[in-house]
Amino acid sequence: MNALDYSILFGSMLAIALYAIWSTRGSRDLSGYLKGSGQTRWFTIGLSVMATQASAITFLSTPGQGYEDGLGFVQNYFGAPLALILISAVFVPLYRRLKVYTAYEYLGHRFDPKTRLLGAGLFLVQRGLGAGITIYAPAIVLSTVMGWRLDATIVCSGLLVVAYTVAGGCDAVSLTQKYQIGVIFAGMVAAFFVLLSKLPAGLTATDALAVAGGFHKLQAVDFSPSMDRRYTVWSGVLGGMFLALSYFGTDQSQVQRYLSGSSVRESRLGLMFNAVFKIPMQFFILLLGVLIFVFYQFERPPVFFNRAAWSAQVARSSDGRLQALDSAFSEAHAAERAQVEAWVRARHAGDARGEAAAREAAGDAHKRVDLVRAQTRAALDAAGLKVAGMHVSYASLTNETQGVVSDALTLGASHLACSWWPPAHYVSRAACERIGERLGEIGRSLRPFGLRFGFHNHASEFQLFDGRPAMDWILGASEPRDLFAEVDVYWVQYAGWSPGRFILDHGARVPLVHLKDETELGGGPVDFKEVFAATDAVGAVEWFIVEQEKFSHSPIKSVGLCYQQMKAWGRA
Repeated sequence: MNALDYSILFGSMLAIALYAIWSTRGSRDLSGYLKGSGQTRWFTIGLSVMATQASAITFLSTPGQGYEDGLGFVQNYFGAPLALILISAVFVPLYRRLKVYTAYEYLGHRFDPKTRLLGAGLFLVQRGLGAGITIYAPAIVLSTVMGWRLDATIVCSGLLVVAYTVAGGCDAVSLTQKYQIGVIFAGMVAAFFVLLSKLPAGLTATDALAVAGGFHKLQAVDFSPSMDRRYTVWSGVLGGMFLALSYFGTDQSQVQRYLSGSSVRESRLGLMFNAVFKIPMQFFILLLGVLIFVFYQFERPPVFFNRAAWSAQVARSSDGRLQALDSAFSEAHAAERAQVEAWVRARHAGDARGEAAAREAAGDAHKRVDLVRAQTRAALDAAGLKVAGMHVSYASLTNETQGVVSDALTLGASHLACSWWPPAHYVSRAACERIGERLGEIGRSLRPFGLRFGFHNHASEFQLFDGRPAMDWILGASEPRDLFAEVDVYWVQYAGWSPGRFILDHGARVPLVHLKDETELGGGPVDFKEVFAATDAVGAVEWFIVEQEKFSHSPIKSVGLCYQQMKAWGRA
Protein backbone atom coordinates (compact mmCIF):
# COMPACT_ATOMS: atom_id res chain seq x y z
CA MET A 1 0.00 0.00 0.00
CA ASN A 2 1.17 3.52 -0.75
CA ALA A 3 0.64 6.80 1.07
CA LEU A 4 -2.60 7.51 -0.80
CA ASP A 5 -4.05 4.14 0.24
CA TYR A 6 -3.21 4.76 3.89
CA SER A 7 -4.59 8.31 3.79
CA ILE A 8 -7.90 7.08 2.33
CA LEU A 9 -8.17 4.23 4.84
CA PHE A 10 -7.39 6.22 7.96
CA GLY A 11 -8.97 9.42 6.66
CA SER A 12 -12.34 7.78 6.02
CA MET A 13 -12.34 5.94 9.37
CA LEU A 14 -11.42 9.00 11.40
CA ALA A 15 -13.63 11.37 9.41
CA ILE A 16 -16.73 9.23 9.93
CA ALA A 17 -16.05 8.79 13.65
CA LEU A 18 -15.22 12.47 14.25
CA TYR A 19 -18.25 13.61 12.27
CA ALA A 20 -20.50 11.42 14.44
CA ILE A 21 -18.97 12.85 17.63
CA TRP A 22 -19.28 16.41 16.36
CA SER A 23 -22.87 15.97 15.14
CA THR A 24 -24.06 14.58 18.46
CA ARG A 25 -22.07 16.94 20.70
CA GLY A 26 -25.25 18.54 22.07
CA SER A 27 -26.71 15.30 23.44
CA ARG A 28 -26.92 15.58 27.24
CA ASP A 29 -30.00 13.70 28.51
CA LEU A 30 -30.20 9.97 29.15
CA SER A 31 -33.13 9.44 26.78
CA GLY A 32 -31.28 11.07 23.90
CA TYR A 33 -28.13 9.12 24.68
CA LEU A 34 -29.82 5.69 24.78
CA LYS A 35 -32.62 6.19 22.24
CA GLY A 36 -31.39 9.07 20.16
CA SER A 37 -32.83 12.54 19.75
CA GLY A 38 -36.06 11.14 18.35
CA GLN A 39 -35.46 12.95 15.06
CA THR A 40 -33.89 10.09 13.07
CA ARG A 41 -35.47 9.71 9.63
CA TRP A 42 -36.42 6.45 8.00
CA PHE A 43 -33.50 6.35 5.57
CA THR A 44 -30.92 6.58 8.35
CA ILE A 45 -32.82 3.96 10.35
CA GLY A 46 -32.93 1.65 7.34
CA LEU A 47 -29.21 1.94 6.63
CA SER A 48 -28.34 1.58 10.34
CA VAL A 49 -30.45 -1.58 10.69
CA MET A 50 -28.83 -3.00 7.55
CA ALA A 51 -25.30 -2.12 8.69
CA THR A 52 -25.87 -3.63 12.13
CA GLN A 53 -26.92 -6.94 10.63
CA ALA A 54 -24.42 -6.97 7.76
CA SER A 55 -21.08 -6.70 9.58
CA ALA A 56 -17.66 -7.10 8.02
CA ILE A 57 -18.00 -10.86 8.54
CA THR A 58 -20.86 -10.86 6.01
CA PHE A 59 -18.61 -9.43 3.34
CA LEU A 60 -15.73 -11.74 4.22
CA SER A 61 -17.63 -15.04 4.44
CA THR A 62 -20.70 -14.81 2.20
CA PRO A 63 -18.74 -14.66 -1.09
CA GLY A 64 -17.17 -17.97 -0.04
CA GLN A 65 -20.67 -19.36 0.34
CA GLY A 66 -21.43 -18.21 -3.20
CA TYR A 67 -18.21 -19.79 -4.48
CA GLU A 68 -19.06 -23.18 -2.99
CA ASP A 69 -22.85 -23.40 -3.30
CA GLY A 70 -23.92 -20.63 -5.65
CA LEU A 71 -26.86 -18.33 -5.02
CA GLY A 72 -29.01 -20.85 -3.14
CA PHE A 73 -28.00 -19.39 0.25
CA VAL A 74 -30.11 -16.30 -0.53
CA GLN A 75 -33.23 -18.37 0.22
CA ASN A 76 -32.37 -18.13 3.93
CA TYR A 77 -33.50 -14.50 3.76
CA PHE A 78 -36.85 -15.11 2.07
CA GLY A 79 -38.65 -15.03 5.42
CA ALA A 80 -37.09 -11.71 6.50
CA PRO A 81 -39.62 -9.44 4.70
CA LEU A 82 -42.52 -11.26 6.38
CA ALA A 83 -40.87 -10.91 9.77
CA LEU A 84 -40.20 -7.20 9.22
CA ILE A 85 -43.83 -6.62 8.28
CA LEU A 86 -44.97 -8.34 11.49
CA ILE A 87 -42.48 -6.33 13.56
CA SER A 88 -43.68 -3.10 11.97
CA ALA A 89 -47.31 -3.97 12.65
CA VAL A 90 -46.98 -5.36 16.19
CA PHE A 91 -43.61 -4.71 17.85
CA VAL A 92 -42.96 -1.10 16.87
CA PRO A 93 -46.29 0.34 18.15
CA LEU A 94 -45.97 -1.72 21.35
CA TYR A 95 -42.44 -0.54 22.11
CA ARG A 96 -43.28 3.09 21.41
CA ARG A 97 -46.52 3.01 23.42
CA LEU A 98 -44.65 1.68 26.47
CA LYS A 99 -41.80 4.18 25.87
CA VAL A 100 -39.21 1.54 26.65
CA TYR A 101 -35.48 2.04 26.26
CA THR A 102 -34.77 -1.63 25.50
CA ALA A 103 -36.63 -4.66 24.25
CA TYR A 104 -35.97 -6.30 27.62
CA GLU A 105 -37.70 -3.51 29.52
CA TYR A 106 -40.91 -4.85 27.97
CA LEU A 107 -40.20 -8.23 29.63
CA GLY A 108 -40.12 -6.41 32.97
CA HIS A 109 -43.55 -4.88 32.27
CA ARG A 110 -45.02 -8.15 31.00
CA PHE A 111 -43.47 -10.51 33.58
CA ASP A 112 -41.08 -9.42 36.32
CA PRO A 113 -37.62 -7.87 36.84
CA LYS A 114 -35.94 -11.30 36.97
CA THR A 115 -37.18 -12.13 33.49
CA ARG A 116 -35.98 -8.73 32.25
CA LEU A 117 -32.52 -9.27 33.74
CA LEU A 118 -32.30 -12.77 32.26
CA GLY A 119 -33.16 -11.51 28.78
CA ALA A 120 -30.77 -8.57 29.05
CA GLY A 121 -27.99 -10.79 30.40
CA LEU A 122 -28.36 -13.31 27.59
CA PHE A 123 -28.28 -10.47 25.07
CA LEU A 124 -25.12 -8.96 26.56
CA VAL A 125 -23.28 -12.29 26.54
CA GLN A 126 -24.37 -13.14 23.01
CA ARG A 127 -23.71 -9.67 21.65
CA GLY A 128 -20.36 -9.43 23.43
CA LEU A 129 -19.19 -12.66 21.80
CA GLY A 130 -20.61 -11.56 18.46
CA ALA A 131 -18.93 -8.16 18.65
CA GLY A 132 -15.62 -9.83 19.44
CA ILE A 133 -15.84 -11.98 16.32
CA THR A 134 -17.01 -8.96 14.29
CA ILE A 135 -13.83 -7.08 15.23
CA TYR A 136 -11.52 -10.11 15.14
CA ALA A 137 -12.33 -11.30 11.60
CA PRO A 138 -11.53 -8.06 9.72
CA ALA A 139 -8.57 -7.47 12.04
CA ILE A 140 -7.03 -10.71 10.74
CA VAL A 141 -7.34 -9.40 7.18
CA LEU A 142 -5.95 -5.95 8.04
CA SER A 143 -3.03 -7.34 10.02
CA THR A 144 -2.15 -9.82 7.28
CA VAL A 145 -2.39 -7.33 4.40
CA MET A 146 -0.61 -4.50 6.19
CA GLY A 147 1.77 -6.44 8.37
CA TRP A 148 0.37 -5.01 11.61
CA ARG A 149 0.31 -6.80 14.94
CA LEU A 150 -3.01 -8.59 15.30
CA ASP A 151 -3.57 -7.58 18.92
CA ALA A 152 -2.80 -3.92 18.15
CA THR A 153 -5.20 -3.96 15.19
CA ILE A 154 -7.98 -5.39 17.37
CA VAL A 155 -7.39 -2.88 20.16
CA CYS A 156 -7.23 0.14 17.83
CA SER A 157 -10.40 -0.90 15.97
CA GLY A 158 -12.24 -1.47 19.22
CA LEU A 159 -11.09 1.82 20.78
CA LEU A 160 -12.23 3.81 17.75
CA VAL A 161 -15.71 2.30 17.91
CA VAL A 162 -15.92 2.70 21.68
CA ALA A 163 -14.82 6.35 21.42
CA TYR A 164 -17.61 7.58 19.17
CA THR A 165 -20.21 5.29 20.77
CA VAL A 166 -19.47 6.54 24.29
CA ALA A 167 -19.18 10.15 23.12
CA GLY A 168 -22.33 10.33 21.01
CA GLY A 169 -24.60 7.48 22.06
CA CYS A 170 -27.30 6.04 19.83
CA ASP A 171 -27.35 8.91 17.34
CA ALA A 172 -23.58 8.63 16.82
CA VAL A 173 -23.92 4.92 16.03
CA SER A 174 -26.73 5.53 13.53
CA LEU A 175 -24.79 8.32 11.81
CA THR A 176 -21.57 6.35 11.49
CA GLN A 177 -23.35 3.28 10.21
CA LYS A 178 -25.03 5.31 7.50
CA TYR A 179 -21.64 6.25 6.06
CA GLN A 180 -19.99 2.93 6.84
CA ILE A 181 -22.59 1.02 4.84
CA GLY A 182 -21.94 3.46 2.01
CA VAL A 183 -18.25 2.59 2.08
CA ILE A 184 -19.14 -1.12 2.12
CA PHE A 185 -21.48 -0.78 -0.85
CA ALA A 186 -18.81 1.16 -2.76
CA GLY A 187 -16.33 -1.63 -2.01
CA MET A 188 -18.76 -4.26 -3.24
CA VAL A 189 -19.33 -2.43 -6.51
CA ALA A 190 -15.58 -1.92 -6.94
CA ALA A 191 -14.95 -5.62 -6.29
CA PHE A 192 -17.58 -6.51 -8.88
CA PHE A 193 -15.94 -4.47 -11.63
CA VAL A 194 -12.43 -5.62 -10.65
CA LEU A 195 -13.59 -9.22 -10.96
CA LEU A 196 -15.06 -8.55 -14.38
CA SER A 197 -11.83 -6.87 -15.50
CA LYS A 198 -9.78 -9.91 -14.38
CA LEU A 199 -11.77 -12.33 -16.49
CA PRO A 200 -10.09 -13.47 -19.76
CA ALA A 201 -10.23 -11.11 -22.72
CA GLY A 202 -13.28 -11.75 -24.83
CA LEU A 203 -15.29 -13.23 -21.98
CA THR A 204 -18.28 -10.96 -21.44
CA ALA A 205 -20.37 -10.64 -18.29
CA THR A 206 -23.09 -12.62 -20.07
CA ASP A 207 -20.58 -15.37 -20.83
CA ALA A 208 -19.49 -15.42 -17.18
CA LEU A 209 -23.08 -15.83 -16.02
CA ALA A 210 -23.64 -18.55 -18.62
CA VAL A 211 -20.60 -20.45 -17.31
CA ALA A 212 -21.81 -20.03 -13.73
CA GLY A 213 -25.27 -21.24 -14.71
CA GLY A 214 -23.79 -24.26 -16.45
CA PHE A 215 -22.21 -25.27 -13.15
CA HIS A 216 -25.55 -24.71 -11.33
CA LYS A 217 -24.25 -21.72 -9.39
CA LEU A 218 -27.20 -19.49 -10.37
CA GLN A 219 -29.95 -21.72 -8.96
CA ALA A 220 -31.26 -19.24 -6.42
CA VAL A 221 -34.67 -20.86 -5.79
CA ASP A 222 -35.39 -24.47 -4.94
CA PHE A 223 -39.00 -25.57 -4.34
CA SER A 224 -38.01 -29.15 -3.50
CA PRO A 225 -39.80 -30.55 -0.40
CA SER A 226 -36.84 -32.85 0.29
CA MET A 227 -35.47 -32.62 3.84
CA ASP A 228 -32.00 -33.46 2.47
CA ARG A 229 -31.67 -30.15 0.61
CA ARG A 230 -29.70 -27.61 2.61
CA TYR A 231 -31.37 -24.48 1.20
CA THR A 232 -34.95 -24.40 -0.08
CA VAL A 233 -37.74 -21.85 -0.33
CA TRP A 234 -39.60 -23.60 2.48
CA SER A 235 -36.71 -23.57 4.95
CA GLY A 236 -35.97 -19.97 4.01
CA VAL A 237 -39.53 -18.70 4.40
CA LEU A 238 -40.37 -20.59 7.60
CA GLY A 239 -37.02 -20.82 9.36
CA GLY A 240 -35.85 -17.46 8.03
CA MET A 241 -39.00 -15.72 9.20
CA PHE A 242 -38.70 -16.91 12.80
CA LEU A 243 -34.97 -16.23 12.85
CA ALA A 244 -35.58 -12.68 11.60
CA LEU A 245 -38.43 -12.19 14.10
CA SER A 246 -36.12 -13.05 16.97
CA TYR A 247 -33.26 -10.94 15.67
CA PHE A 248 -34.97 -7.80 14.38
CA GLY A 249 -37.74 -7.94 16.94
CA THR A 250 -35.96 -8.70 20.23
CA ASP A 251 -32.22 -8.11 19.77
CA GLN A 252 -31.45 -4.73 21.34
CA SER A 253 -28.78 -3.96 18.75
CA GLN A 254 -31.63 -3.81 16.19
CA VAL A 255 -34.48 -2.57 18.39
CA GLN A 256 -32.44 0.45 19.44
CA ARG A 257 -32.06 1.49 15.79
CA TYR A 258 -35.75 1.83 15.05
CA LEU A 259 -36.69 3.12 18.51
CA SER A 260 -34.65 6.22 17.61
CA GLY A 261 -37.13 7.15 14.86
CA SER A 262 -39.08 10.40 15.07
CA SER A 263 -42.39 8.51 14.78
CA VAL A 264 -43.93 5.10 14.32
CA ARG A 265 -44.10 5.87 10.61
CA GLU A 266 -40.37 6.58 10.33
CA SER A 267 -39.50 3.41 12.26
CA ARG A 268 -41.76 1.34 10.04
CA LEU A 269 -40.37 2.84 6.85
CA GLY A 270 -36.84 2.08 8.04
CA LEU A 271 -37.79 -1.55 8.54
CA MET A 272 -39.60 -1.67 5.20
CA PHE A 273 -36.43 -0.37 3.57
CA ASN A 274 -34.72 -3.53 4.82
CA ALA A 275 -37.65 -5.69 3.78
CA VAL A 276 -37.17 -4.44 0.22
CA PHE A 277 -33.36 -4.32 -0.04
CA LYS A 278 -32.12 -7.08 2.28
CA ILE A 279 -32.55 -9.90 -0.26
CA PRO A 280 -31.02 -7.96 -3.21
CA MET A 281 -28.01 -7.05 -1.06
CA GLN A 282 -27.35 -10.66 -0.07
CA PHE A 283 -27.93 -11.73 -3.66
CA PHE A 284 -25.26 -9.32 -4.87
CA ILE A 285 -22.73 -10.45 -2.23
CA LEU A 286 -23.29 -14.09 -3.22
CA LEU A 287 -22.91 -13.10 -6.86
CA LEU A 288 -19.40 -11.84 -6.10
CA GLY A 289 -18.55 -15.34 -4.89
CA VAL A 290 -20.04 -16.84 -8.04
CA LEU A 291 -17.85 -14.56 -10.17
CA ILE A 292 -14.79 -15.66 -8.18
CA PHE A 293 -15.77 -19.23 -9.07
CA VAL A 294 -15.92 -18.30 -12.75
CA PHE A 295 -12.54 -16.54 -12.47
CA TYR A 296 -11.00 -19.75 -11.13
CA GLN A 297 -12.27 -21.71 -14.12
CA PHE A 298 -9.63 -19.87 -16.15
CA GLU A 299 -6.96 -19.51 -13.45
CA ARG A 300 -5.65 -22.46 -11.45
CA PRO A 301 -6.82 -22.20 -7.82
CA PRO A 302 -4.91 -23.82 -4.96
CA VAL A 303 -5.84 -27.43 -4.37
CA PHE A 304 -6.17 -26.43 -0.69
CA PHE A 305 -6.85 -22.76 -0.01
CA ASN A 306 -5.09 -22.66 3.36
CA ARG A 307 -1.65 -22.30 1.79
CA ALA A 308 0.35 -22.23 5.02
CA ALA A 309 -1.19 -25.50 6.25
CA TRP A 310 -0.80 -27.07 2.82
CA SER A 311 2.88 -26.12 2.50
CA ALA A 312 3.61 -27.46 5.98
CA GLN A 313 1.95 -30.80 5.21
CA VAL A 314 3.72 -31.13 1.85
CA ALA A 315 7.08 -30.46 3.53
CA ARG A 316 6.37 -33.26 6.02
CA SER A 317 4.99 -35.71 3.46
CA SER A 318 7.47 -38.51 2.92
CA ASP A 319 5.53 -40.67 0.46
CA GLY A 320 4.93 -38.00 -2.18
CA ARG A 321 1.17 -38.53 -2.14
CA LEU A 322 0.29 -34.87 -1.57
CA GLN A 323 2.62 -33.80 -4.37
CA ALA A 324 1.00 -36.37 -6.65
CA LEU A 325 -2.45 -35.06 -5.74
CA ASP A 326 -1.32 -31.51 -6.47
CA SER A 327 -0.11 -32.62 -9.91
CA ALA A 328 -3.36 -34.51 -10.51
CA PHE A 329 -5.29 -31.39 -9.56
CA SER A 330 -3.30 -29.31 -12.07
CA GLU A 331 -4.06 -31.82 -14.82
CA ALA A 332 -7.76 -32.00 -13.90
CA HIS A 333 -8.08 -28.21 -13.80
CA ALA A 334 -6.27 -27.83 -17.13
CA ALA A 335 -8.72 -30.28 -18.69
CA GLU A 336 -11.65 -28.41 -17.16
CA ARG A 337 -10.35 -25.07 -18.42
CA ALA A 338 -9.95 -26.46 -21.94
CA GLN A 339 -13.57 -27.63 -21.93
CA VAL A 340 -14.86 -24.31 -20.54
CA GLU A 341 -12.94 -22.41 -23.23
CA ALA A 342 -14.39 -24.73 -25.89
CA TRP A 343 -17.83 -24.10 -24.40
CA VAL A 344 -17.39 -20.31 -24.64
CA ARG A 345 -16.06 -20.56 -28.23
CA ALA A 346 -19.07 -22.65 -29.26
CA ARG A 347 -21.36 -20.14 -27.58
CA HIS A 348 -19.79 -17.25 -29.50
CA ALA A 349 -20.05 -19.21 -32.75
CA GLY A 350 -23.73 -19.94 -32.18
CA ASP A 351 -23.06 -23.69 -32.22
CA ALA A 352 -25.77 -24.90 -29.84
CA ARG A 353 -24.86 -28.58 -30.22
CA GLY A 354 -21.15 -27.93 -29.65
CA GLU A 355 -21.95 -25.68 -26.69
CA ALA A 356 -24.07 -28.39 -25.06
CA ALA A 357 -21.39 -31.03 -25.60
CA ALA A 358 -18.62 -28.80 -24.21
CA ARG A 359 -20.78 -27.81 -21.25
CA GLU A 360 -21.38 -31.46 -20.39
CA ALA A 361 -17.68 -32.24 -20.79
CA ALA A 362 -16.79 -29.28 -18.56
CA GLY A 363 -19.20 -30.58 -15.93
CA ASP A 364 -17.53 -33.99 -16.01
CA ALA A 365 -14.09 -32.36 -15.79
CA HIS A 366 -15.24 -30.30 -12.82
CA LYS A 367 -16.34 -33.48 -11.06
CA ARG A 368 -12.79 -34.77 -11.48
CA VAL A 369 -11.47 -31.52 -9.98
CA ASP A 370 -13.82 -31.91 -7.02
CA LEU A 371 -12.79 -35.56 -6.67
CA VAL A 372 -9.10 -34.63 -6.43
CA ARG A 373 -9.98 -31.93 -3.88
CA ALA A 374 -11.89 -34.50 -1.83
CA GLN A 375 -8.97 -36.92 -2.02
CA THR A 376 -6.63 -34.15 -0.92
CA ARG A 377 -8.79 -33.26 2.08
CA ALA A 378 -8.99 -36.96 2.99
CA ALA A 379 -5.20 -37.29 2.72
CA LEU A 380 -4.68 -34.26 4.95
CA ASP A 381 -7.19 -35.58 7.49
CA ALA A 382 -5.65 -39.05 7.41
CA ALA A 383 -2.23 -37.62 8.10
CA GLY A 384 -3.53 -36.63 11.53
CA LEU A 385 -0.44 -34.58 12.13
CA LYS A 386 -0.14 -32.17 15.02
CA VAL A 387 2.51 -29.51 15.24
CA ALA A 388 4.60 -29.76 18.40
CA GLY A 389 6.22 -26.41 17.82
CA MET A 390 8.12 -24.21 15.41
CA HIS A 391 11.77 -23.20 15.25
CA VAL A 392 12.12 -19.58 14.21
CA SER A 393 15.20 -17.42 13.81
CA TYR A 394 15.65 -14.33 15.94
CA ALA A 395 15.61 -12.18 12.78
CA SER A 396 12.20 -13.56 11.76
CA LEU A 397 10.84 -13.13 15.27
CA THR A 398 11.76 -9.45 15.30
CA ASN A 399 11.28 -8.46 11.66
CA GLU A 400 8.44 -10.73 10.53
CA THR A 401 6.50 -11.18 13.76
CA GLN A 402 3.04 -11.05 12.23
CA GLY A 403 3.91 -13.65 9.60
CA VAL A 404 5.40 -15.95 12.25
CA VAL A 405 2.28 -15.62 14.42
CA SER A 406 0.02 -16.19 11.44
CA ASP A 407 1.90 -19.36 10.46
CA ALA A 408 1.82 -20.66 14.03
CA LEU A 409 -1.90 -20.09 14.43
CA THR A 410 -2.63 -21.59 11.01
CA LEU A 411 -0.64 -24.72 11.81
CA GLY A 412 -2.01 -25.00 15.33
CA ALA A 413 1.44 -24.69 16.89
CA SER A 414 1.32 -23.52 20.49
CA HIS A 415 5.10 -23.43 21.03
CA LEU A 416 7.64 -21.24 19.23
CA ALA A 417 11.35 -21.46 19.92
CA CYS A 418 14.32 -19.37 18.92
CA SER A 419 16.43 -21.99 17.17
CA TRP A 420 19.94 -20.55 17.61
CA TRP A 421 21.98 -17.69 18.96
CA PRO A 422 25.49 -16.77 17.71
CA PRO A 423 27.97 -18.27 20.22
CA ALA A 424 30.25 -15.26 19.79
CA HIS A 425 27.70 -13.21 21.78
CA TYR A 426 28.31 -15.29 24.91
CA VAL A 427 31.11 -13.25 26.41
CA SER A 428 29.96 -12.71 29.98
CA ARG A 429 27.19 -13.32 32.45
CA ALA A 430 25.77 -9.86 31.75
CA ALA A 431 25.76 -10.50 27.99
CA CYS A 432 23.85 -13.74 28.51
CA GLU A 433 21.33 -11.99 30.75
CA ARG A 434 20.76 -9.31 28.10
CA ILE A 435 20.04 -12.06 25.59
CA GLY A 436 17.57 -13.61 28.03
CA GLU A 437 15.85 -10.25 28.53
CA ARG A 438 15.45 -9.79 24.76
CA LEU A 439 14.05 -13.29 24.38
CA GLY A 440 11.70 -12.68 27.32
CA GLU A 441 10.36 -9.55 25.61
CA ILE A 442 9.52 -11.63 22.55
CA GLY A 443 7.78 -14.18 24.77
CA ARG A 444 5.65 -11.46 26.38
CA SER A 445 4.61 -10.16 22.96
CA LEU A 446 3.52 -13.65 21.87
CA ARG A 447 1.46 -14.50 24.95
CA PRO A 448 -1.64 -12.53 23.82
CA PHE A 449 -1.84 -14.90 20.84
CA GLY A 450 -1.86 -17.95 23.10
CA LEU A 451 1.70 -18.84 22.08
CA ARG A 452 4.51 -19.97 24.38
CA PHE A 453 8.05 -19.00 23.52
CA GLY A 454 11.29 -20.81 24.28
CA PHE A 455 14.96 -21.15 23.46
CA HIS A 456 16.60 -24.23 21.95
CA ASN A 457 20.06 -25.01 23.24
CA HIS A 458 23.23 -26.23 21.56
CA ALA A 459 26.54 -27.01 23.25
CA SER A 460 27.65 -23.36 23.26
CA GLU A 461 24.96 -22.47 25.83
CA PHE A 462 26.89 -24.54 28.40
CA GLN A 463 30.10 -22.59 28.56
CA LEU A 464 30.58 -21.27 32.10
CA PHE A 465 30.27 -17.72 33.39
CA ASP A 466 30.60 -17.14 37.14
CA GLY A 467 30.37 -20.89 37.69
CA ARG A 468 27.10 -21.45 35.83
CA PRO A 469 26.33 -22.25 32.17
CA ALA A 470 25.17 -19.49 29.82
CA MET A 471 21.78 -21.24 29.47
CA ASP A 472 21.10 -20.70 33.19
CA TRP A 473 21.79 -16.96 32.94
CA ILE A 474 19.64 -16.67 29.79
CA LEU A 475 16.67 -18.38 31.43
CA GLY A 476 17.15 -16.60 34.72
CA ALA A 477 16.85 -13.18 33.09
CA SER A 478 13.22 -13.74 32.12
CA GLU A 479 10.01 -15.05 33.64
CA PRO A 480 9.20 -18.76 33.10
CA ARG A 481 5.92 -17.81 31.43
CA ASP A 482 7.85 -15.67 28.92
CA LEU A 483 10.65 -18.08 28.06
CA PHE A 484 10.79 -21.87 28.33
CA ALA A 485 13.72 -24.22 27.74
CA GLU A 486 13.61 -26.55 24.75
CA VAL A 487 16.25 -29.02 25.89
CA ASP A 488 18.34 -30.83 23.29
CA VAL A 489 19.69 -33.70 25.38
CA TYR A 490 22.49 -34.60 22.95
CA TRP A 491 24.06 -31.13 23.03
CA VAL A 492 23.74 -30.97 26.81
CA GLN A 493 25.67 -34.23 27.11
CA TYR A 494 28.13 -33.22 24.37
CA ALA A 495 28.96 -30.11 26.43
CA GLY A 496 29.79 -32.34 29.42
CA TRP A 497 26.61 -31.79 31.43
CA SER A 498 23.93 -34.19 32.61
CA PRO A 499 20.70 -33.79 30.57
CA GLY A 500 18.66 -35.31 33.39
CA ARG A 501 20.14 -32.96 35.97
CA PHE A 502 19.51 -29.93 33.76
CA ILE A 503 15.86 -30.95 33.22
CA LEU A 504 15.37 -31.42 36.96
CA ASP A 505 16.96 -28.03 37.70
CA HIS A 506 14.52 -26.20 35.43
CA GLY A 507 11.44 -28.33 36.09
CA ALA A 508 8.20 -26.91 34.73
CA ARG A 509 10.17 -24.72 32.38
CA VAL A 510 10.84 -27.70 30.06
CA PRO A 511 7.75 -28.51 27.93
CA LEU A 512 9.73 -29.74 24.89
CA VAL A 513 12.63 -32.21 24.88
CA HIS A 514 14.72 -33.05 21.83
CA LEU A 515 15.69 -36.71 21.87
CA LYS A 516 18.84 -36.89 19.79
CA ASP A 517 21.50 -39.57 20.00
CA GLU A 518 23.70 -38.65 17.02
CA THR A 519 22.50 -41.74 15.17
CA GLU A 520 19.30 -43.80 15.68
CA LEU A 521 17.94 -43.58 19.24
CA GLY A 522 19.75 -45.86 21.66
CA GLY A 523 22.83 -46.17 19.49
CA GLY A 524 24.71 -43.13 20.78
CA PRO A 525 26.15 -41.73 24.00
CA VAL A 526 22.98 -40.31 25.62
CA ASP A 527 21.68 -41.98 28.79
CA PHE A 528 17.94 -41.94 28.02
CA LYS A 529 17.10 -43.83 31.23
CA GLU A 530 18.32 -40.80 33.15
CA VAL A 531 16.50 -38.42 30.76
CA PHE A 532 13.14 -40.16 31.13
CA ALA A 533 13.53 -40.44 34.90
CA ALA A 534 13.99 -36.66 35.01
CA THR A 535 11.06 -35.88 32.69
CA ASP A 536 8.81 -38.22 34.68
CA ALA A 537 9.84 -36.54 37.91
CA VAL A 538 9.21 -33.06 36.50
CA GLY A 539 5.91 -34.02 34.81
CA ALA A 540 5.89 -30.92 32.59
CA VAL A 541 7.09 -32.33 29.27
CA GLU A 542 4.39 -32.11 26.59
CA TRP A 543 6.37 -33.34 23.57
CA PHE A 544 9.36 -35.58 22.92
CA ILE A 545 10.83 -34.55 19.58
CA VAL A 546 13.08 -37.08 17.85
CA GLU A 547 15.93 -35.52 15.90
CA GLN A 548 18.67 -37.25 13.95
CA GLU A 549 21.66 -35.94 12.03
CA LYS A 550 23.69 -39.05 11.14
CA PHE A 551 22.06 -42.00 9.41
CA SER A 552 23.20 -45.63 9.38
CA HIS A 553 20.24 -46.52 7.16
CA SER A 554 17.87 -44.79 4.76
CA PRO A 555 15.92 -41.94 6.41
CA ILE A 556 12.64 -43.87 6.24
CA LYS A 557 14.17 -46.95 7.87
CA SER A 558 15.81 -44.76 10.52
CA VAL A 559 12.44 -43.22 11.33
CA GLY A 560 10.99 -46.70 11.77
CA LEU A 561 13.85 -47.78 14.02
CA CYS A 562 13.51 -44.68 16.20
CA TYR A 563 9.76 -45.22 16.45
CA GLN A 564 10.23 -48.82 17.49
CA GLN A 565 12.75 -47.74 20.12
CA MET A 566 10.32 -45.13 21.47
CA LYS A 567 7.64 -47.83 21.71
CA ALA A 568 10.06 -50.11 23.54
CA TRP A 569 10.69 -47.31 26.03
CA GLY A 570 6.94 -46.83 26.41
CA ARG A 571 7.09 -43.31 24.99
CA ALA A 572 5.08 -43.81 21.78
